Parts: sequence; structure tokens; C-alpha cells
Amino acid sequence: MSEDIEAALRRAGYTRIAGIDEAGRGALAGPVVAAAVMLPPVPPLRGIDDSKKLRPAVREELYDAIRAHARAVAISMRAPAAIDQVNILQATLEAMRQAAEGLCVPPDFVLIDGNHAFGDSPWPVRTVTRGDARCQSIAAASIIAKVSRDRIMRTLHVEYPDYGWDTNVGYPTRAHYASLAACGPTPHHRKSFRLCAR
Repeated sequence: MSEDIEAALRRAGYTRIAGIDEAGRGALAGPVVAAAVMLPPVPPLRGIDDSKKLRPAVREELYDAIRAHARAVAISMRAPAAIDQVNILQATLEAMRQAAEGLCVPPDFVLIDGNHAFGDSPWPVRTVTRGDARCQSIAAASIIAKVSRDRIMRTLHVEYPDYGWDTNVGYPTRAHYASLAACGPTPHHRKSFRLCAR
């Protein structure tokens, strides 16, 4: 993974760089979860990468390691009802902003995965396309967000076992669509998503 972006920011004098990413934006059910992570100037962790490229067991190990070694970590989420009220993009940006605001060490620069940024930021912000594959702080945030959300969905699976959330974690799969057709949506489905509406 290239560290050029973060290294260039440090050379420019920024010392508290936070990476932000989300998990669950494309899911049919469950919250969208955003995480903000501020790593030390020289990250002591190996193996940090885009969470989608990592095996679940590796993500879990790195989740614990990031929580133990990061300068600051914060998580925020928006429930399906909030997503339905404002749309998934705005809900995601709201969660990202709240995650950044929740860091116990205030950032002096924020890197956001993707090409959308929240407005009225008190910090300099840069969006980074494929940031979870290019910036360690964003990749670390992607791991924190993904593991946090997967744990939520596995817990919800106990209450709603018909939808396979222990494996699909709320994302659209053939089995998930079949369960929606047979059983209808739960309170955790996003009613504004066409395939969940009934």
C-alpha cells in the first residue's frame, strides 16, 4: 500500500491525520457504519489493507490491533429509519462527520474514502478514490467499520434468522431476496430501497 498521500501531508506539517471509511452503504438491511481512525506517524501494524480484501479472521485480529495501537478511533452509525429519512448518501456523510467529531484527539486533516465529503468541515478534508487501498488510515477505518457492522448484523441474525444476516450481513444476495419475498421486510430493512419496499 502506498503511503505517499499521508507522507506528503506529514511533510506539509500535518501531524493528526484521520482516515474515514464506511461499511454497509450498499446493504438492504442494518445501519450504515462510519469509522474514523488516527494512526501514529509510523504505523506499528502490518497487514492493514482494504477490509474487503481481508479474510474475516484477519479483519478481527486487525480490529483489535488497531483499537490497541491507534492514537484515536471513533465509530458512528445511522439506522435504517434515518437512512430512509434523508437517503443513504446523506446518512453516510452524517455518520462520517460524527465519527470525525468523536475522535478523542482532534484531527488537523481528514482523508475520506470515495469522492463525497461532508460540508462545513472545521478541518481540511480530502476525498481519495479507492482510499482504502491507498491510505493506511482509511484502510484501518474500513476494517473498524466493517468488523463493527458485521458484529451488529450477526447479533440481529439471532432475532431474524430467516434472512441469513450471519453470512450476508444484510447485503443483497439471492437468498436474501428470496427471504424478503417470502417473509417481507423487518424493521431493520431500508424501506426506501426499492427491493425492500412493501
